[in-house]
Amino acid sequence: MSTARLFFAVDPPAEARAHLAAAVDPLRALPGAPRWTPPDRWHLTLLFLAAVPRALVPELVEAAAPAVAATPPMRLRLASGGRFGSARRPQVAWAGLDGDVVPLTELARRLGVVAGGLGLPVEDRPFRPHLTLGRWRPRQAADGSLTDRLAGYRGPGWVADEVRLWESRLGAESRYERVAAWPLVPRAEEPMPTEPGRKP
Repeated sequence: MSTARLFFAVDPPAEARAHLAAAVDPLRALPGAPRWTPPDRWHLTLLFLAAVPRALVPELVEAAAPAVAATPPMRLRLASGGRFGSARRPQVAWAGLDGDVVPLTELARRLGVVAGGLGLPVEDRPFRPHLTLGRWRPRQAADGSLTDRLAGYRGPGWVADEVRLWESRLGAESRYERVAAWPLVPRAEEPMPTEPGRKP
């Protein structure tokens, strides 16, 4: 049975990615650095689905629409940095998130319910909003303290107004292909949010 590696995500705009990339650049060549993810592949992943039967993808797209429609646009900002794993045995370097994290977390939960309702396995652990900057390979010389240098980072704010479903295609050069996208529409009684830190 043919399957697809899929993930739902909110994509930071080019300005936010460029600002974060400039903060990460001084760390890239340091000893013990992780294998960095290219900035054009940075996403705020809401839900990762490792093996979705391709015949089920259209149903997943249709079922996800109401879950996304219940979420208005969100004010977000990439901020701070950290790691999963210990300083001596780090696994993932990440950038954190400020702003409307509560509705983002609720959106991730609803998408997990949708996937579970279709019989797809969903990780049973709390959603931790973050952007993956890189991964340390097993047995490589690793310095997890590198991410401490991003502790004070604060990027430009933006309004997230779209959720996308991506397919991750593995190979000699892995790539992402967009499967679907849904707009985040303000509720009738709510104005469009402004960017964090900017007056309406």
